Formats: sequence, structure tokens, C-alpha cells
Amino acid sequence: MRSLDYNIISNLFNKRLFENAKSSLLIKIAKNPNRYIGLYRPSKPYTKIIQNITQSHEIKFGDAFEELIRLNFESLGYKSLERNYYLENGDRINYDQLFSKDGVVIFIEQKVRDDHDSTKKRGQIENFEKKLKNLQQLGYTDIRSYIYFIDDSLRKNKNYYLERIEYLKEFYNCDIYLTYGKELYLSEDIEQNWEGDILFFLKKWKKSLPELPKLNFDLDFEDTFNEIKLMSINDLIKLFSNEEIIKQIFPIIFPSKKTLRILSSFYNNEFIVSGNNKIKKLYLLIDKSIELY
Repeated sequence: MRSLDYNIISNLFNKRLFENAKSSLLIKIAKNPNRYIGLYRPSKPYTKIIQNITQSHEIKFGDAFEELIRLNFESLGYKSLERNYYLENGDRINYDQLFSKDGVVIFIEQKVRDDHDSTKKRGQIENFEKKLKNLQQLGYTDIRSYIYFIDDSLRKNKNYYLERIEYLKEFYNCDIYLTYGKELYLSEDIEQNWEGDILFFLKKWKKSLPELPKLNFDLDFEDTFNEIKLMSINDLIKLFSNEEIIKQIFPIIFPSKKTLRILSSFYNNEFIVSGNNKIKKLYLLIDKSIELY
């Protein structure tokens, strides 16, 4: 019997990865156009946009997976604890996962894969130790902690982590484990939920994904319009003021210009109602962009 509802988790992942993705991309293009259309780039705008979107999905996938693990553990009787704290020096720390069960505090520092370079692996351990120290300062004495990587196919820094963990275990006198994939679930004696919940969900959800992101924002122009109109006027003016963006990128994302025409009408009406000169400037820039390609 599965402890998680597929539709609820699927909606969570889709929201995390895809919600406001179009406006987020446009803001990045407006603020750093040379990353997409610069001469000193070994790729054309289409390729760079695809790369940007897929990289964003990778980052957001890790965030969504934190929620998945948290919901799964909660469904199995683990109680989530407060995860945000301020240290004495004013620094803020956030725990990826922090639970209590049967009088034990379970602390999990979670990442997607163990493939980072030497600087990041050291930062990972330093961050882990800072959080472990904070838990003991908060008065927790019975702690079971994990450095956890979801993807068990990459173990680049395993030996380094194991060496550092031996030192931390002795210094802080607590249980610390390095785990990959289902090993976390094995350690917590809930292995069946890795297969029945986590892997079941991932396999089914991945089948629903397109091979490549859709770059034609005009295919669902009403949704695109509803996203864009929430962007700041300053960001939009910056976007529509750049003729190279309009000529090189707009034909990719606004090929039929349906979204632009709705935006033009919307901001024209906004100007008529408000008399705001910034909105007038934006409206005229949008109109101009429609004629540029």
C-alpha cells in the first residue's frame, strides 16, 4: 500500500518546476541579454534558451525532491521540526530535513547527486557540521544524522565524506551516516517505501514529461499573458527596449505574436485608465516590437 497520492505529488513537482517558468526566463533575458544573444557565445539563442530552462529544472527538481521526501517521512509517522534558525552571529541556517521519531531527532542534509568539485564538497561538510553543532546547542542529545544523495549512481566524493564523518562522529558523539538512494530508507527500516512510493512516483511522472521544453509561448498565449502581466513594468521596458532580443529571441518564443498583441491591448487600456507615462512607454515598445520581425 502506497503512503503517497501520485496526483498530489505530481502537482507538487509540476508546480515547483514549471510554474512562472516563462516570466522567469524573460526576466533573465531582460537583465542579462548577452548570455543569450552575445557574440562571444558558442551557441545560438534557441540552444541557450533550452540550456537555461533545463538547468533551471535541474535546480528546482532538487527542491521538489526535498518536499517529496518530507511528505513521505511524515506519512510514515515522522514529525517535522522547525527547519529555520538564526545563529548567534546572525547567520541563517535551513535544514533540508529535520524530524523527530521515538525520541530521536533525525537530521538529513539532502542533495540530488554526489558529483561536485573539491570546493563544494568542503562547503557541504562545513554546512553539515554547522547544522549539527546548532542542534546540540539547542539541547538535542539523541541525534541520528545523514549526508544523503538521492542518485546512487554517482559517488565521486564518497571516500572524502566517509573520512570526515569519522571525525565528526567522534567529536560530536552522535550517529552520522553517508547514504545514497535507497540506503537512507534501509537505514531507517522503511525500504519498501523507497520502491513503493519514491521510485513508483518518479517512473510514472517522468513518462509525462516532454522530450524538450516547448519554446513557443504563443501555443498557450492566454496563460503566457497572465504570467507576463505580473512582471514589473521596469523589467518589461528593459525587455522590449532591446531590439536584438526582439529580433533574435522573440521569433522563437512569440512566433505568431498572439501574446504580444494581447499585451499591447492590455497595456494600452492600462495607460488610458491610469495615465501613467511608464505604461505608455511600455505599450508603445510592445507595438514597435510587433513590427520588428
